[in-house]
Amino acid sequence: MSISALNSYLPKPCPPPRPCARPPRATSTKHFSHPPTLATLSDPHVLRLAETLEDSIASSSSSSPPPPLQKLRDISSQSLLTTPWPSRKDEPFRFTDTSFIRNSQIHPVTLAPTQNLDALSGFSDSISPNIAIIDGYLVESLSNLSELPDGVFVGRLSDLHSKGLMEKVSKYVSNFQGDLFWSLNGVGAPDVVLVYVPEGCKVDKPLHLRFFSMNRSYKGSKSLPISNPRVLVLVEKGGDIGIVEEYVGGDGDDRCYWTNSVMEIVVSDGAKVSHSYIQTQSLGAAHVKWTSVCQGSKSVYELTEVSTGGKLSRHNVHVQQEGPDTVTELSSFHLSIGDQLQDLHSKLVLDHPRGFSRQLHKVIVAHSLGQAVFDGNVQVNREAQQTDAGQLSRSLLLEPRATVNVKPNLQIIADDVKCSHGAAISDLEEDQLFYFQARGIDKSAARKALIFSFAAEVIEQFPDATLQKKVGNLITALLTPALPSRQGNYCLHLYLYEARINK
Repeated sequence: MSISALNSYLPKPCPPPRPCARPPRATSTKHFSHPPTLATLSDPHVLRLAETLEDSIASSSSSSPPPPLQKLRDISSQSLLTTPWPSRKDEPFRFTDTSFIRNSQIHPVTLAPTQNLDALSGFSDSISPNIAIIDGYLVESLSNLSELPDGVFVGRLSDLHSKGLMEKVSKYVSNFQGDLFWSLNGVGAPDVVLVYVPEGCKVDKPLHLRFFSMNRSYKGSKSLPISNPRVLVLVEKGGDIGIVEEYVGGDGDDRCYWTNSVMEIVVSDGAKVSHSYIQTQSLGAAHVKWTSVCQGSKSVYELTEVSTGGKLSRHNVHVQQEGPDTVTELSSFHLSIGDQLQDLHSKLVLDHPRGFSRQLHKVIVAHSLGQAVFDGNVQVNREAQQTDAGQLSRSLLLEPRATVNVKPNLQIIADDVKCSHGAAISDLEEDQLFYFQARGIDKSAARKALIFSFAAEVIEQFPDATLQKKVGNLITALLTPALPSRQGNYCLHLYLYEARINK
């Protein structure tokens, strides 16, 4: 049921009572024709935005959606009726100000058939398989899926003809419920991109998903185009695939747009997913992303993340271990080089014995107006005996007024576990700088070498060497202008950094 239809069930206020000469009775008067629960909880701004998204989807598609997509839209519509826009008073958004998005004139993006795609020709990827998703729409002309094994499906859910697979997808679509932005994506996603790996199938080459934002407004404009890409990765028992998820803003360093993305990943028993996530959108953009992972017994999920773009960038990660002997590894590096907010909220839930998890979060704030947030929750429930969980957060603040808010959190109910967590926030340590200076290297060059090696610890976790080099060059280019130096010193830190990357 759509937002418009559900809106008709909202209680409507009755007209106020007519004045009379007699004093009013002591009995109270209710001004609602129905119980006022929904009226109290509904946010008019959220409802207007949801209706706008629904109208956009209805106008851009003449065919009826497949059952799983319709189910997703119905669940999301109902959720939005009682979900207000988040504020700093809400604990999950205590350090994340979303007023930049709320105060903008948000309008959905629709892909016009005559849209010029020549500007993306320079982004063509010679490594296949890969797909291009522009403003939430899969574009086949810029995709290459020729090297996929038999039985693997990558494409739109609306193009899926297998009834059995459609039923499986319906089981997992929107199996987890996130926050407001999750539901807005469910209402506004034009389709679901499905990545399906059958039982026992190993995909040798990683699948590269490239997300482009082509509809953008200029800096200072109140206009904020929104796109809602959604991906479901379903890996059957014993399957194995690598996913590279890359978000690119296109031309313009400060263009404004909002990417509101969701990726759901189902890793069945004994399966493995290696997930690489790179976010380099423009410094005027809003990037809000959800990653929801469901792991079966003896499965492996590895996430390596680098995020450098966006005026507001928030990544919500939720991992549920639903079987014993499950392995989860999360590594992330965030970089704020301007008036940016880089935010990572993660939750890992362990419900079964012998679970293993490791999380490494690193961030560099290299601007006086830069901010970073890390809220990492690891929940070890009573049945998760013999769990081994570790979490570490390290932050570098390179400017006096740079800000980072860190909240590591372990919730342990089981009594036979090995768990640890730690957090450190600082500038570079003086003894490390002294080590370089004692060997004839000046302090400026020493700082650079240490800063780049700080980032390299996460970049090394990317499973593909080509990707490591690409991201390493990106970090080098972004950090070099922020760190004053002489040309000779640049060669030194670049050598030390590349030696670490390419060892």
